[in-house]
Amino acid sequence: MRYRTIGSDPRTRREVSVLALGAMLMGSVTDEKTSFALLDRYVEAGGTFVDTSDNYAFWVDGGQGGQSEELLGRWRADRGIGSEVVIATKLGARPLAPGTGFTDNPEGLSAGVIRESAERSRERLGVDRLDLLYAHIEDRTVPARETVEGFAALVSEGSVGLLGVSNHAAWRVERARALAAASGLPGYEVLQYQHSHLRPRTDIPDALFADGSLGTAGPDLLGYLRSEPDLALVAYSPLLSGAYTRDDRPLPRDYDHPGTPARLEVLRQVAREADATVNQVVLAWQMGGALPIIPLVGASSVAQLEESLAAVDLELTPDQRSRLDAAN
Repeated sequence: MRYRTIGSDPRTRREVSVLALGAMLMGSVTDEKTSFALLDRYVEAGGTFVDTSDNYAFWVDGGQGGQSEELLGRWRADRGIGSEVVIATKLGARPLAPGTGFTDNPEGLSAGVIRESAERSRERLGVDRLDLLYAHIEDRTVPARETVEGFAALVSEGSVGLLGVSNHAAWRVERARALAAASGLPGYEVLQYQHSHLRPRTDIPDALFADGSLGTAGPDLLGYLRSEPDLALVAYSPLLSGAYTRDDRPLPRDYDHPGTPARLEVLRQVAREADATVNQVVLAWQMGGALPIIPLVGASSVAQLEESLAAVDLELTPDQRSRLDAAN
């Protein structure tokens, strides 16, 4: 396994594995025995960066979420896992009531919610301090300063380490970071957005996020990452839920455009040259690029996880990387 440092403050920065493991469906769709096996194999391979949220997976049983954090708490206790594994969680998108959703009835990012939701996450995970806490989705009903100060208070108290932000417009990330910096407060240092080798169209809003406030790491967000050396990007859904390799998983509609076939063909060419799978090439391309990108993968079986773990040791040549970057 290889590792990368996230965060700039010596008091809170952490070294994490270059491949993160998503626990979104653990404890719900993925049963406990399989979930424990996945987590055990990941740690055995040197993995140290696990991702969850307080609302995972509310859509499975029509509840409010919490199953994933609870499972991770049981796994930590059963296996004696301590601070060597960084567990990141998120708040802001937990439905306020069973049967509702995060787009119509989210908990939001008020100071009170931030404090209460973080406390509940610590209880479910069985930890005194959350290693990394994200603002999961935007909340434009709350002043940005209130959100910034709410998160910063938890860091100052020692109940949260690093702060992150997910699915926000780049200008809102910058506004929040500027507010924090101007007040001498800790701010967001880790970004989490959907990102893969294929590029989606930007003129078709996501069906779930039609206001344009959530979605993929587009040119503006990647440009922002490039200009801010202290930031890192955790890329969720890098394998597009299996669409690169599975006939039963078509590409999302926003990837249906003239640029997709050319990028797919280069991926396949490089995979043949490297004696690797297309999925492994995508992950290796992200992990070894100029930008600090940590792919976040899910798995429903140990075999799927093994494929992703093998990508850590895949070294693309400069020519292969150049062709992957340049494909239109």
